[in-house]
Amino acid sequence: MICSRSARCGRPKGRRCSAWQWPAGSTRRCRRARSKASGFDVNDQALNLSTEAFAKLARERLRAEPPALGDLIARPRGDHENQPQPVPVPDEKRAVPAAVLIGIVPRQAGPTVLLTQRAAALRNHSAQVAFPGGRVDAVDGSPVVTALRETEEEIGLSRERIRTLGFLDAYLTGTGYRIVPVVALIEPPFSLAINHHEVDEAFETPLSFLLDPANHKREGREWKGHFRTYYAMPFEGRYIWGATAGMIRNLYERLAG
Repeated sequence: MICSRSARCGRPKGRRCSAWQWPAGSTRRCRRARSKASGFDVNDQALNLSTEAFAKLARERLRAEPPALGDLIARPRGDHENQPQPVPVPDEKRAVPAAVLIGIVPRQAGPTVLLTQRAAALRNHSAQVAFPGGRVDAVDGSPVVTALRETEEEIGLSRERIRTLGFLDAYLTGTGYRIVPVVALIEPPFSLAINHHEVDEAFETPLSFLLDPANHKREGREWKGHFRTYYAMPFEGRYIWGATAGMIRNLYERLAG
């Protein structure tokens, strides 16, 4: 399904700006911000991995178990990080629990990541690029069950084709969610049945593009009276940004670290 550019890109609403300044006295952080103003740091290296190499590295470096609520060792990631002004860390216990599937698809030309374009008619996060996933139901029992169930409901992908590799740290969003990213392999061949009440389409993006920090742009806009920055990874007319891009960045940091 081909959407209009405005719908397809799913760009954030509000005043946008690609340049910003750290407050006075933040010299060290200012240098860091400038070195990453375009999303690229000279010390970052692109990860161009085969499916086998990705799976091996994921098993070695990702969490083997989902991050527990209130885990003193795990540090939740999220929209509150790397902001020009200090932002309080959201209370995990008050956040809405959710889970998403970061699905890696083995392809002959190289592995890809399965993403969706949320339906333009949705009330929240309409037309945005997202991972399949959603809120945790009381009967789910684990983030894996949530991610698999939501993926099946949204795009009709059978859970029998999905093999879990590990988990990222929880991601706290500015809209009040605590998301557990489930990283997995999706084994071809598979067929999809799009639920157009939730998703306009599903598509694949090369993993090599998403794991190249040169493509991790740092952009910003005014939101609720404050200037906020976020990761953005534009790809072939699609605007991958916000929590989705943030989780991709976290995946890169885990694998590259």
